[in-house]
Amino acid sequence: MIHLAQNWEEYKILATGDGYKLERWKDVVLLRPDPQVIWGASRDLFSDPRVDAVYLRSEKGGGHWEYRRPIPEEWTVSYRDLSFKIKPMGFKHTGLFPEQAANWDRMTQLIRGAGRPVKVLNLFAYTGGATVACAKAGAEVVHVDAAKGMVERAGENARLSGIGSGIRYIVDDCMKFVRREIRRGNRYDAVIMDPPSYGRGPNGEMWKIETGLYPFVQLCTQVLADDPLFFLINSYTTGLQPAVLSNLLALCLKGRRGTIDAYEVGLPTEEGICLPCGAGGMFVNE
Repeated sequence: MIHLAQNWEEYKILATGDGYKLERWKDVVLLRPDPQVIWGASRDLFSDPRVDAVYLRSEKGGGHWEYRRPIPEEWTVSYRDLSFKIKPMGFKHTGLFPEQAANWDRMTQLIRGAGRPVKVLNLFAYTGGATVACAKAGAEVVHVDAAKGMVERAGENARLSGIGSGIRYIVDDCMKFVRREIRRGNRYDAVIMDPPSYGRGPNGEMWKIETGLYPFVQLCTQVLADDPLFFLINSYTTGLQPAVLSNLLALCLKGRRGTIDAYEVGLPTEEGICLPCGAGGMFVNE
């Protein structure tokens, strides 16, 4: 099953092929590599006159942006009543994963329909797409990421979306923070995590998803409220299937009442196909 983020007005994938995707971010058109695009292009995307900037891979790893015409250093895109800053950054990133709008919609629906105050813990929270969506829906959110710059950008996104309170920002190693929350006795109605394949905490802590994710999910169940609303795991790790996330949730949340949905997230393209963008697993108390 694939959950499509198909309600965007200011983001669109225009074409794909030969390892690249041509995409419009409001008024700016970018050409970026995408590892899922293993099919051939119907035309030469590099010669498309709409391209403002292209991310060129390096044979030694990484790459750089090549600008065809001047564009803003950063600009804003909106999704429904949410707004986010976009900025071409290193490793082809822009500061937002638009396919996650499929999850934002689902979490918004759950929070607004809960009929009670909802406290959310967002781990590996990046620039706060999920944080902003949950806070806008009325939840109190604790946003945790090891990268100070990304946490600062999350605060900017919240303010752009008209959110002035209700979010607590934490720059820390996610596992250390969860352990402290367990000791403090703090509990959450929902947990969101978007763990990287590999990473380091602010003090050099090593993270590898194949060995770290299962014990980390187990750990996070200890900060869940007795009657939790949802638990969401996102993954962009190649080869980690949605069923793996479903199994983790089933094993770690065994005995709790609810349903588990495992799926891919993706984006429609103007070619009439779907670009798969990652995996999700969600436990919902329904």
